[in-house]
Amino acid sequence: MATILRDWSYRYQWLFDLIVGISALSVGGETQFRKLPLQELNIASEDRVLDLCCGSGQATRFLVERSRYVVGLDCDPIAIERAKQRVPHAEYVRAWAEDIPYGDGEFDLVHTSATLHEMQPEQMRQILREVYRVLKPGGCFSLIDFHLPQNWLLRLNLYIFLWLFENETAWYFIRLNLPQIMAQMGFQIRRLRYPAGGSLQVIHAYKIEAIA
Repeated sequence: MATILRDWSYRYQWLFDLIVGISALSVGGETQFRKLPLQELNIASEDRVLDLCCGSGQATRFLVERSRYVVGLDCDPIAIERAKQRVPHAEYVRAWAEDIPYGDGEFDLVHTSATLHEMQPEQMRQILREVYRVLKPGGCFSLIDFHLPQNWLLRLNLYIFLWLFENETAWYFIRLNLPQIMAQMGFQIRRLRYPAGGSLQVIHAYKIEAIA
């Protein structure tokens, strides 16, 4: 179970930003952290992009630099309002990630940042199914999230962070083989990286099935 710091971090934006900034130092800072899942992606200005669980727009601001059509989706109305102030050029919708209010094959890219570890197991799988559904054939699901490193010192650092700021779903998540789960759902994994000494995983997974 997380400490009270988790509740405070979601209540106070300045604390959330501070925690993210400090934790992202291992990859060169928050800007680099947000850009990691977007590296080597060919995003055209006309591509339709969904920033899933966009929060207050920390990654949305980098997506709008590359696409003219970006939708930020989040279930938290406070986060949506903060995102609108931070990145006014994007479109926003309040909804649950496991019930995306868009039709089949609407997006060229779905992006999410440090989101899946927050979800219950079946909830996470439903989100993956929804992402697959709304992607166009050939579309990409790009994500960054926690990963259990091999190095025991880095593993201890991750354990401390999870204990302070995360809940039981994160502990479950780091023991999953996420690429394997995604492959079983029909995604084709074309890029897989483990930055921060293996404490993070970056996945580019593509929808290869045509819409019937």
